[in-house]
Amino acid sequence: MTFVPTDEDVAGVLAWFEQWDALTVAKDVEAMAGMALFPVNAVTDGSAQSWDRARFLDDMAATLGDGGDVHMESVRTPVFINADLVFVVTDATITAGESTQAVRYGDLLVKVDGEWLFQTMVQGGW
Repeated sequence: MTFVPTDEDVAGVLAWFEQWDALTVAKDVEAMAGMALFPVNAVTDGSAQSWDRARFLDDMAATLGDGGDVHMESVRTPVFINADLVFVVTDATITAGESTQAVRYGDLLVKVDGEWLFQTMVQGGW
């Protein structure tokens, strides 16, 4: 049987990403780690790795960098596997200083004790 999410289900996932995006812009990798279910999976072209919390903190801090202001605009498409698993495809535009980049990536969220947690990230080309 196919799970059909309610409007509330979708709103909950999108609210989770609003918080995640705010933490990303603030470069608060500790708080981001608090929204994850470790180990997390990082998947790209021909490669998959499992990251513990320390690796996540190191890699996310390096990715977000020390640079200036970051602005993100995202369109998200959640695909619910069931009530506790959702894969979300994001089409985003990220602007840092004078540089703007369009990206597409996917994230698997897992609901644990009623709370969504980030578990897998998928993006080509990195």
